[in-house]
Amino acid sequence: MKTKWTKRMMATLLCGAMMAGLAACGNSSTDTTANGTAGDEPASNDAGATVTINVGYENATTEPAAQAAEKWKELVEEKSGGSIQLELFPNSTLGKKNDLIDQMLMGESVITVADGAFLADYGVPDFGIFYAPYTFESWDELWAVLDSDWYADLCDQLASTGGLRVLTSNWIYGARDILSIKEVRTPSDLSGLKLRVSSNDLSVRSFEDLGATPVGMDMGDVYQAMSGGTIDAVENPITSLYNRSFQEVAKYLTKNEHILATSMWICGESFFTTLTEEQQQILMECADEAGLYNNELYDAATEEAEQGMKDAGVTVIELTDDEKAQWVEAAQKFFDEASSTLGWTEGLYDTVKGISTGAAA
Repeated sequence: MKTKWTKRMMATLLCGAMMAGLAACGNSSTDTTANGTAGDEPASNDAGATVTINVGYENATTEPAAQAAEKWKELVEEKSGGSIQLELFPNSTLGKKNDLIDQMLMGESVITVADGAFLADYGVPDFGIFYAPYTFESWDELWAVLDSDWYADLCDQLASTGGLRVLTSNWIYGARDILSIKEVRTPSDLSGLKLRVSSNDLSVRSFEDLGATPVGMDMGDVYQAMSGGTIDAVENPITSLYNRSFQEVAKYLTKNEHILATSMWICGESFFTTLTEEQQQILMECADEAGLYNNELYDAATEEAEQGMKDAGVTVIELTDDEKAQWVEAAQKFFDEASSTLGWTEGLYDTVKGISTGAAA
């Protein structure tokens, strides 16, 4: 899948030679971990210090995102001449997302992957638009928004208000679908269905409006919960569902693509400001480059996962145009209420749609 991600990647190409020179000049045998503390004045890293950053994420090592994280590590360590070291922790082995974000806000040198729904809970509710059902009709619409000045300003608001710095947003996580113990074709089929969602207000409210009984739960707890009957369904991209073997306990996959999701990799702003400008640039530009690698892996991984599900006896449900329209219509209730219930800026949906379709002034 070819994607648009122009501004920062153009800068990456133009600055590549400069980064290599900086890396060559920045090597040192000194090894320290850069940590700040909440409320302290951030101290910049010494030119010769090695910065070690722990990168924690839920993805299994077989998923594109985990493979691209390996690429990110490789790029950062190469272009920094080893002055920045990324230590990778897949499969939630560093801790759960909320705990990692708490560590970031305390100034720890930690990176994790988040999404608009999580970031909306940290002082900038408008991030939730990226996790709302059927905001975008295509990936190109999404790229247009992520590449806009409006989005850059939103990220700056998150840094100043919420204490979190978005490092990159161009990693395709996937089109989110529903895997269930029963057949689901339209929103009416969600009635009474206990559906695992991410543990945030936006995810819970959106699926309540679609008709389900949402249950906030960490992905690491889903297999046991579904096999034990605590939940009936889970929503996520096909690759994530398959790599966690959920096809063993649920046999109906509904390809409703309710969210076109990207991964937003974040760190604490207090830690980020301890890095030099050159280190910040290397970390972010390499993140964008690794995101393009992730996206190259996405299509093949999705096809492989869907075939694996079919081989495991899963019924894959492709929606008709009429059925898809029912999902989109059902989602409008959520958008009608979002400004009052979630604190979105008035007219946010129209603003984002204007950017995504090229209608914005």
